[in-house]
Amino acid sequence: MPKPLNPYLVLALAIVLPGAGHVAVRQATRGLAFAFFVVLFSMITYSTTTSDQSFIGRHAGGLFVWALSIPDAYRRARIRSATRS
Repeated sequence: MPKPLNPYLVLALAIVLPGAGHVAVRQATRGLAFAFFVVLFSMITYSTTTSDQSFIGRHAGGLFVWALSIPDAYRRARIRSATRS
């Protein structure tokens, strides 16, 4: 088995791109699911808000899911590195 990635690197990947942290810890299905729901909820929020809302307001649903995926990926990386040590 290869050595697990540093949890801080996984955290950085999760911050940069939704689902990338999960893919880095070899949970690609979970990462792709997060990426899918980020896009889905961004589209839903975008279509249900008015044009006078800010970018954050128009994509709040997707950003919320993205924000949930960041600590999840980091936690899974910490668990993986602790069990491999």
